[in-house]
Amino acid sequence: MTRGLPDLLAGWITGQRWFAGKGHAVDALAIDSLTELHGGDPALLHLIVSVRQADRRTRYQLPIGLRAELPGRLRHALIGACTWRGRQRYAYDAVHDHVLTGRLLAGMADELTVGALRFHRVPGAEIDPTLRGSVLTAEQSNTSLVFGEAYICKLFRQLTPGVSPELEIVMGLAAAGSAHIARPYGWIEGDVGGEPTTLAIMQEYLAGAAEGWTMALASVRDLYASPPGLSAADAGGDFAPEAFRLGGATAEVHDRLAEVFPTGSMSPREIKALIDRLHRKLEQAVGAVPRLALYAGVAAGAFDRLAGITHGMPVQRVHGDYHLGQVLRTPADWVVLDFEGEPGQPLAERRALDSPMRDVAGMLRSFDYAARHLLVGHPHADALEGRAREWSERNRAAFLEGYAAAGGPLTGDDMVMLWALEMSKAVYEVVYEARNRPDWLPIPLAAFTPGRDAP
Repeated sequence: MTRGLPDLLAGWITGQRWFAGKGHAVDALAIDSLTELHGGDPALLHLIVSVRQADRRTRYQLPIGLRAELPGRLRHALIGACTWRGRQRYAYDAVHDHVLTGRLLAGMADELTVGALRFHRVPGAEIDPTLRGSVLTAEQSNTSLVFGEAYICKLFRQLTPGVSPELEIVMGLAAAGSAHIARPYGWIEGDVGGEPTTLAIMQEYLAGAAEGWTMALASVRDLYASPPGLSAADAGGDFAPEAFRLGGATAEVHDRLAEVFPTGSMSPREIKALIDRLHRKLEQAVGAVPRLALYAGVAAGAFDRLAGITHGMPVQRVHGDYHLGQVLRTPADWVVLDFEGEPGQPLAERRALDSPMRDVAGMLRSFDYAARHLLVGHPHADALEGRAREWSERNRAAFLEGYAAAGGPLTGDDMVMLWALEMSKAVYEVVYEARNRPDWLPIPLAAFTPGRDAP
């Protein structure tokens, strides 16, 4: 039995890891645009679909393959049987078919326009269209294709009309000669909601690079396995030198962003408005997680200290979602990834000027998570608590030292802003963990430990 393609997609899309509406029924799925990128067998269709769930409407990008016979290597990607131009075809997720994903690579290499889709190559970049693509399976919200060991192409699954902040920032930093980004090669755009919209970005694939989160966890494991009494500085795998270098790389990226994009100043009136917003979010968080009430005074005190800033504070473009999972260590240095900003936020908010201390706060929170992540469910968690605190504080301090060495000393007002933004991040984490991973709730709650020193 064959079914119409929209019906097939409505049943299939809810099971995809990048689908944002999990747990809610799909009321309707409509195909907003359909572009045939390659005809014949196999065929490649590019779809933008709208999914309606209650009063929410979300757009998704779907590369769909069609074949008369589906080889075994693609059975895991099967969506179902449908009728296409009067013939039965098997529809499947085309990102898993290297025969078809090569069309995306060739489109950028040749700067094609196919229907509503526009393929772009970065001026001066050379793209080899013969490389075979494969899917990275670790991502949650997007799909990335690796072509050989040369390129990685990120396909944005959930679409927000407009130019991606990541494309803007990567292109700007590349033009400024930043050594801390992966080189851009090309991008794909189309019209979504009447606006030119970024659909995909392709950058250099850093084969062999190590993720910051993985490196940090290895360091923590080494410390936990070392003899009692051995300090984090003396245990094998000390991460502090890398944290120092990462702080320097972060400062350099911030400096380049301030050169390339507009900057501004947060006035005392705007700081007052920020204080009010932070207090409201804290009240909402306590309502959602009553246990937070025991620690709320620490966060509230950090927010109130902002009132002592009596002059403007610098704001600029920032990363917006900065943590150890967003950085890679290459043989040369640290590289920063994923300049999309906070997932799910409107583009205007992700582009808004903000304090660079927001990124610093995000990384400091990530060090806390790295130190305490392995304590969840650990039979000797209480005994290791002191080591977790020592590792976190050592690497937080090293990161800040590296940041100040590369970007200039942090002022007293900078530190007040940093402490407030770190407490705000921890408040957000409490709500997230309570809803999604209750066993992890002690990790963000530890940020509010009375007597803990501010950064």
